[in-house]
Amino acid sequence: MNTASDPPSTVFVIDDEQEVRTLLECILKRAGYRIETFSSASAFLKRPCFEGSGCLVLDVQMPDMDGIELQTELARTGKKMPIIFLTGHGDIRTSVHAMKQGAIDFLSKPFKREELLTAVSSALEIHRQWRKSSAETDEVRKRIATLTPRETDVLQGVIAGKLNKQIAAKLGVREITVKVHRRRVMEKMGVSSVAELVRITERGHLSTNA
Repeated sequence: MNTASDPPSTVFVIDDEQEVRTLLECILKRAGYRIETFSSASAFLKRPCFEGSGCLVLDVQMPDMDGIELQTELARTGKKMPIIFLTGHGDIRTSVHAMKQGAIDFLSKPFKREELLTAVSSALEIHRQWRKSSAETDEVRKRIATLTPRETDVLQGVIAGKLNKQIAAKLGVREITVKVHRRRVMEKMGVSSVAELVRITERGHLSTNA
């Protein structure tokens, strides 16, 4: 579900065949989706960066840049978005490669309407979850950035499973000092337990080299 500040979920259709684009647009619009169509991968890449939830319905065989090449380019540039491949020329090798690169589904032309809509619904939900996870990670990193160097040292010790006295010995400070810093860390990170602290710092990818 989109929040009030989010753009609507969008399905990006990329296929060099006008008839296929028209058919996909008709099916998806009738199902209530917002659609943008492109006749080539290069045309899609020229589009301004998309910030909302979305997915690609992408033809494998296209003249300038094929679907697999576009998938690779999006991964290289960090523009991660779920992809549903459509092809009239698919084979097992292509399907396996696409799936290994993160494709959500691989549908053969002619596709069934219900099959397409199920795949699109799943892809959009996956992207919403990706975006939610990314936002949570960003928030954790912002909280970590508010810690002082000493608080960061204590945090690393805590999530490494060390006792206060062990952290104090390593840092060359009194145990009471570690307790003070530890309390401040918990407050700044917005947690009430060590278990929760470990969980959210794992999301923020903080190293435990204490």
